[in-house]
Amino acid sequence: MKIALDAMGGDHAPASEVEGAALAVREYGVEVVLVGDDTLLKAELRRQGVGDLPGLTVHHASQRVEMHEQPSQVVRRKRDSSIWVGTELVKKGEAVAIISAGNTGATVVTAFFLLGVLKGVERPAIATLLPTLMGHTILLDVGATVDCTPSQLTQFALMGHEYAQHVFNKAHPTIGLLSIGEEDTKGNEVTKETFKQLKESPLNFVGNLEGRDVFTGAADIVVCDGFIGNVALKITEGVAEALKKMLFKEIAAGALLSRMGYALLKRAFSRFKRRMDYAEVGGAPLLGVNGICIICHGRSSGRAIKNAIRVAKEFFEGRVNEHIQRDIEESVALFEGKSKDPAR
Repeated sequence: MKIALDAMGGDHAPASEVEGAALAVREYGVEVVLVGDDTLLKAELRRQGVGDLPGLTVHHASQRVEMHEQPSQVVRRKRDSSIWVGTELVKKGEAVAIISAGNTGATVVTAFFLLGVLKGVERPAIATLLPTLMGHTILLDVGATVDCTPSQLTQFALMGHEYAQHVFNKAHPTIGLLSIGEEDTKGNEVTKETFKQLKESPLNFVGNLEGRDVFTGAADIVVCDGFIGNVALKITEGVAEALKKMLFKEIAAGALLSRMGYALLKRAFSRFKRRMDYAEVGGAPLLGVNGICIICHGRSSGRAIKNAIRVAKEFFEGRVNEHIQRDIEESVALFEGKSKDPAR
């Protein structure tokens, strides 16, 4: 299995990308193609002592996409950028997936332009994992499609259903619709119509969820448009970071007893930190495109990159796109409110 990695995209590129790729090659037995500036990448490989590691190769790309650049610029002016060249490898069948911690908009546009969407899919969606009291939940979309129609949100639910089934082994994953109240009369016109479509579908729909319900594990999958999802995700990251800093500030300012208490609870705090750490998630798949595209946090560490490669491997082995494609083709009746079981 060969996976392409945009080695020039993240805030810490190419160091984190090389580190994560080397870890993944050793741990998962995959091949990783580092896409980017040949000279810089070979120097970094030597610096980290992995220049001769079997399974690691370099594919030259002369350009890189900066975080501030408009996605449209990639299509027009940066067709030798690491994200574009890496995605082309997937299109040509020379890699099974593309992974990037770079400009999210550019990654989505490039995947959409080069790979296209699966037949019948209206719009793609980014699906990320959030920690809950029950384990985790899949939140989608978190930024690919900011304005959605009811049929698109219903398709997001179907794609999330397949992802949960074939990667996380959820036989009958529950699906909730993020709204401003539990009642079916709450929300805007889009969410109210989406509620009707999901309720009439054979998906395991549990109804509307309020923001406070997401982290209780009330549903295995939470569906929303990309605007709301991205805001929710960034708030989650901000709250987690703020709570951590406030906690340590209070411990440092406290009496000796507070510091002793922390010492006794250090392992528990470490486990909690791991559960809240985006590096454990690794990356979020762009569901609906005709290929595998994994989007990582811009600040991804080597561990985060390694875990993103794991996500790509699991996505490929779970044949998620095949299941989505088959069910989308068979589910015209589903989106018209008729009963056709999408579960496989």
